[in-house]
Amino acid sequence: MPALRPAPALPDAAAALLLIDIQQGFLDPRWGQRNNPQAEQRAAELLHTWRDVAAPIYHIQHLSLELGSSLGAGQPGAAFQGLVQPLAHEAVIIKHVNSAFIGTDLEARLRGEGITQLVIAGLTTDHCVSTTTRMAGNLGFRVWLVGDAAATFERTAADGRTFTAQAIHDIHLASLDGEFARVVESAEVLRGLGA
Repeated sequence: MPALRPAPALPDAAAALLLIDIQQGFLDPRWGQRNNPQAEQRAAELLHTWRDVAAPIYHIQHLSLELGSSLGAGQPGAAFQGLVQPLAHEAVIIKHVNSAFIGTDLEARLRGEGITQLVIAGLTTDHCVSTTTRMAGNLGFRVWLVGDAAATFERTAADGRTFTAQAIHDIHLASLDGEFARVVESAEVLRGLGA
């Protein structure tokens, strides 16, 4: 497998911010225990900084095609959480699967704008965040994944073992770091942009 280009220390103001699936449906307690209750606040801080420096922003919205999903089109759960509501001029990419690149024009938009750097945050670490990060790295983008601006939920394995949300989050970040992205904290990114 060819080596991917490692991301430099920190992104600059040319990097696009991708906020993945920060939607009302993920506040439903039926998802189970989650980690990092501050993830949405950290994502909102990134969003406000990106707006301040007029850098590109993409809001990713998952609209499930599964019958009865709280993330289905028209369901209250599909709406963006208040902290990260898109402004009228900000791009919203609608997806129906885990990757923000599958079945969307995200890659074409990024290429068309000459964007080569991506900063990724959102929900959930092990599903849509991880899948999008992996694809972004494979497509040749330089990627920073903001670990404290992402979160996930506990999971039960096929053999009945339960894994905590924090363990799943940490393992996925460790797996992605250095291979598909550089994992960073929001404070690092904000300092790098002069916030």
